Amino acid sequence: MIQLADGYFKDGCGRCKLFATAQCKVHAWHKELTLFRTILLECGLQEEVKWKHPCYTYNGRNILLLSATNGYCSIAFFKGALMKDKEQLLVAQTENMQSVRQFRATTVMDILAVKTILKGYIKEAIELEKSGKKVALKSVGEFPVPMELKNIFDEDSDFKKAFQSLTPGRQKAYLFYFSQAKQSKTREVRIEKYREKILGGMGIND
Repeated sequence: MIQLADGYFKDGCGRCKLFATAQCKVHAWHKELTLFRTILLECGLQEEVKWKHPCYTYNGRNILLLSATNGYCSIAFFKGALMKDKEQLLVAQTENMQSVRQFRATTVMDILAVKTILKGYIKEAIELEKSGKKVALKSVGEFPVPMELKNIFDEDSDFKKAFQSLTPGRQKAYLFYFSQAKQSKTREVRIEKYREKILGGMGIND
C-alpha cells in the first residue's frame, strides 16, 4: 500500500495486479499526471494519499483526486456538480455520478491548452469548499434494489441486517454497482462476491 503520493507516481495505486510493474496505467500517463501534479501544487493545494490515489486538499478538505485509467488520466473535482464549468470541460464518470466531475486528458497538450482555465476551476473549487456548500445527494431509498438482492434479504435476515447497518454511502455504492449489471446472473455473482465484506461492515472499496 502506498503511503505517499510519490509512491503512486512510481508504482501505481495498488488496486490491481499490475501494481509496481511496467504495465501499470500510471506509467502510460506519466507526463500528463506529472503536469497535473505541478498545476495542483502551484494552486496551493496540499498533497495526500486517499483511496490509494493522490488527493489534493485545502485546509484538510478534499478538493480533487488524481487518477489514471486505460483510456485517459484525469483530475476529479469532488464538488464538480456545483461548479459553473463555463468552458464545458467537466464530465461525470457515469450517468449516475451525483457530485464528482472529471477533467480528462490523453496528451500533455490537452492540459497545456487549458492550463489557465484549469487554475481558475481549481480556485473556484477551493472557494466552493470554503463556502460550505454541499451537493444534494440522493438518499439510499432513491436507489433501486435489484430483485436478486431482495431475494437474498428474504432468505438471510443476518445479511439484510448487515447491509442496512452499513453507512448510507456504502449502501449506495453497492446498490449502484449491483444494479449496473445487465444480466441477473451477473448481479448474483457481484452480490456473492461482496457478501463477506458486507457482513463485515465494509464498503465496496474498503
